[in-house]
Formats: sequence, structure tokens, C-alpha cells
Amino acid sequence: MARQSPIRRLHQVAEAAVLTYGPASETGEAVEVVESFGELEMEYASLRKHCVLVDQPHRGVIEVSGKDRIDFLNRMVTQELKSLSPFRVKRSFWLSPKGRIDCDLRIVDLPSRTLLEMDVHAVARTLGSLNKYIIAEDVTLADWTERTHRLALHGPTSLELLSNVAQNAHGAEASGPAFDELLPDRACVVQLFGAETVVFRDDSCGETGLELVVPVSQALKVYQQLIEAGHDRSHDEAPGEAVSMSRSGLGSRVRLRPAGWHALNIARIETGTPLYNIDFGTDSLPAESGVLKDRVSFTKGCYLGQEIVARMDARGHPKQVCVAVRFEHQTDPATGLPRQPVTGTPLAPATGADAVGIVTSSTLSPMLGSAAIALGQVKWGHHEPGVVLKAVMDGADSLSGVVQPQLAFWSRKAGPGDSREHGGRKGP
Repeated sequence: MARQSPIRRLHQVAEAAVLTYGPASETGEAVEVVESFGELEMEYASLRKHCVLVDQPHRGVIEVSGKDRIDFLNRMVTQELKSLSPFRVKRSFWLSPKGRIDCDLRIVDLPSRTLLEMDVHAVARTLGSLNKYIIAEDVTLADWTERTHRLALHGPTSLELLSNVAQNAHGAEASGPAFDELLPDRACVVQLFGAETVVFRDDSCGETGLELVVPVSQALKVYQQLIEAGHDRSHDEAPGEAVSMSRSGLGSRVRLRPAGWHALNIARIETGTPLYNIDFGTDSLPAESGVLKDRVSFTKGCYLGQEIVARMDARGHPKQVCVAVRFEHQTDPATGLPRQPVTGTPLAPATGADAVGIVTSSTLSPMLGSAAIALGQVKWGHHEPGVVLKAVMDGADSLSGVVQPQLAFWSRKAGPGDSREHGGRKGP
């Protein structure tokens, strides 16, 4: 049985297409996510022009409490956390003793606790392995995956929408940056339709991205109320309907639309955001992930797996690395669309037969005129910008592509290919 969202009933009413996300979890459960609500082009356009609301049952949360929590985590994970202060966010890896990536973390610090946000498939493994290293420290780990639910708003009007409907929280965590100061890698705690909600910003799709952690018991209400708040009443069939000026004006500006995994996936590939369990995973070393500089500190003290990371750095390079490839245009006669290599397609040298890599995720990019683009793992020596690779499709048939200078194919702020680089993500 698939792990299901508390909002699943609404998705069924909307006749949303669903898919199974990722491998079966360690409990034997798969995860059911919305692929699309049937209007993929409109969902993607809303993400780029206005705002989309995304249900994320494939994300999990571990809460870390206790006065020693930051010191403990700093000795465990790859990122330097000594400077981490409340309402700040850092991304990091939790490694196995062999230096492989057990978990890709977003670490959200709050005044009285710290949240570890991650792929749901990594929760049980991370909770169990971290607990083994707690000896005398004042640290408590708790799985909040079933107590909370994850939603996200992506799009240029996301901040405006949330700032109009959120209220100040109460209690110990009733502080943090104002919404107009919610820069990337910042967090705050607000009351959202009566639900205490942790909000942190991560622009993983190239637009303003607001990640929400809400109580699972109130997730359905929050989802419905956000849809209502962002609804454009000017498009209603009954023009004489009484509508409050605040709601009508807000909806016409933000134009919120629910969106599924497919639209989000297109946008994050365009922006060059490698994803754990898709573009790298538990068999990967940090240097192979494409986000090494964003997740790993080379100046901090010891942490689990550091010796392997340092040894790899001393060697100069890993055996393989995540790259971005843009393919030539070839029209598929059957569909009339450009041909696209799917996940798992082998990548070979332009003049060779033996595979030197594999496509890990791909899409047709709306921002690049429907060009076929992909992220992939490629052997060192074939990763340099300008190297021509061919995707081996349908037997001997192939599609030629060129390795790009950065992982990002497109960036709103900097233009094509400027926001990310091989081995790392530039900070805000």
C-alpha cells in the first residue's frame, strides 16, 4: 500500500493523475504523489508566472531538541553548523561510515528545536543511525513525518500570497524575519489559517520557493484555504457573485494553481537542481552529487565519513560527476515533439560505443524552446563543458548532446547557465 497524503481525497475529486515516487521505503511502503491535475502546461506556466501549490507526501521531517543539538549535529553532518542561528537554513549530507550519502538534509534551526527535512525514504535510516551516536548529550530525535505534512508554494507571487494570509505565531518561536525579509535560506514560524506553520525558503525551481511544514491534522484545511485565497475570482462564471475586495484583488494578482510533480520536475531540471534518490543517492559520494560545495565544509572539524571526503578531495576528482547535457533537436514522427532521452538512457562518447554515463533525469524545456535537456552521471574525463555525448536510444539509434558549463540550463536572475556550477550551488 502506498503512503498517502492527507489531501488525497481532494486530488481524487480533481481526477489528478498520480504516480509512485522513488523506491519502496524501508517499511515496504511506496509513496503516492500527484503527477498532474491534467493541465501540465498551465501548471508549469503558473509556476513561472504566478504561483503553484504542491502537495509533498514524499518529504519527511525529523525534529531534534535539547541544548546540545547544534553541537551534536555539527559533529555528525558535512556542513559547518557552528554559525547556524535560529531562523536560518543550511543544506548538508549525513554520510555512512564509508562516506556514501545516507541522507540529503535541509537543516532548519528554530529557537527551541531544529528540523531535519529530507526525502521520506531516508527518514528511518537517518533516525536510526544518528541515534547510535547520542551518548551523554542532551539531544532527542523524533520522527515527525506522520505528525506533520509538507506543502510548498513556488512562483514569483508566492511571497505575496503567504504574507497576505499568514499571521504572527505565538509562544517561544513567535519571531523570525518578516515576510519581506524572507530571503533564501531563511525561516519563520507563522499561524496559517489557525495552524502553526514553519516556513523556510529554498528557490529550488528558480522562482521564489516557500516550503511549509504544517500539522498533519490541519494540512487539508491549510491546502483548501490557500487554494481559496489564491483563486482568481475574475474568472468565475457568475460575475455578480459577492466577493470580498481583499480576496478578489489577491487572487487576480497571484493566480494560485495546484500543481503536481511533473511541472515541478521540469522547473528544477531547468534550474539545475540535482535531486536525491534520482540524480544521486545512497551509493554516491558527495563529490559525485553536483552539490558538493553547497553541502560540504572543508574547514570544519571531524564528522562521520570525513576521511573519505578528504581523501577524494586530495585525489582531485571522483570517478564520475553530475553534469548537464543539452541535446540536438530531432522531431519524433510519432508524437511531433522533440526526441527526449529518458531516465536510464546510456550516454556514450560521440565516436565511441561504450557507455561512459547515464541520464538520471530529463525534460523538454519550455524556457529553451522545448529543447531536450538532462542531468546525468558521467565518468570523469567526459564531463568537461563542450564535450559531445550521445544518448543511445532504441538500440543503435542515438541523440547527440553537449555537456553544459554549469548544471543550470536557465536562471531568471543571471540568464542561462549562470546560477550553478559543477560540484556546487552558488549561495544567495
